[in-house]
Amino acid sequence: MKIVVFNKPFDVLSQFREDEAHLTLAHFIHDPDLRLAGRLDLDSEGLMFLTDHGGLNQYITNPVNKKFKTYLAQVDGDVTEEALEQLRKGVELADGMTLPAKAIKVDAPEWLWERDPPVRYRANIPTSWIELQICEGRNRQVRRMTAAVGFPTLRLIRTKIGSIDLVRMGLQPGEQTEIEPLLYPDFKDVPEDKPYRSRSYVKKPGGTGGKPMHQKKKDGDANGGEKKKSGTKRIWQMDESEKPRRKTNGTTRPNTKAPRGRSRNGR
Repeated sequence: MKIVVFNKPFDVLSQFREDEAHLTLAHFIHDPDLRLAGRLDLDSEGLMFLTDHGGLNQYITNPVNKKFKTYLAQVDGDVTEEALEQLRKGVELADGMTLPAKAIKVDAPEWLWERDPPVRYRANIPTSWIELQICEGRNRQVRRMTAAVGFPTLRLIRTKIGSIDLVRMGLQPGEQTEIEPLLYPDFKDVPEDKPYRSRSYVKKPGGTGGKPMHQKKKDGDANGGEKKKSGTKRIWQMDESEKPRRKTNGTTRPNTKAPRGRSRNGR
């Protein structure tokens, strides 16, 4: 399993497909085996990780596994304890109630890099910082949550995914590094990267799930040899003498009935 941690800069698209207006991940990541596990919006910054493991994306992003992602949000206004308590209980959004979050007010981080362009400045309205932890991944969720409690987000940086800490690694925007999964408890229960299993296969008690799907070879058997023919003839391949006869008790009469829809005299 390979995992690469990347610090996404502001105004970079979380995709490998080229874009005429913005930089994309293809400008920074050149390993064709890596796939993105968890996106960040164009105007968000910070921790992303990429992997060559097929099941890791779903494992990390599924809320059932409680892999909390930590964000630093600079919000418009001096955030109140009442607003933080709302975030902790869950916020009603257009697509439903959010799960309870972990939310605290923090000081402006001294380690944070400058953003280009900088966040708008208004002398008559202060800003404040929130550390927010969520285990969901809805579209623009943190921004919608802070706006719903009256404090719109001005700048958003993802700093952690589970125990992977961008600040501790010291990565600057655009920098990346490969990490060793065995050193992080987050990956000890990751399911194995196995072949696709048929949904129609019923899992037996104590079993290991569905059977792997293997494509059959059209021009031969599974070992690449000639295709074997069945040893049993079909009914249309048999001579009259080979066709099976129905066993009776000697009382069966010949069929003298006319076909359905026609009388015996042909009318």
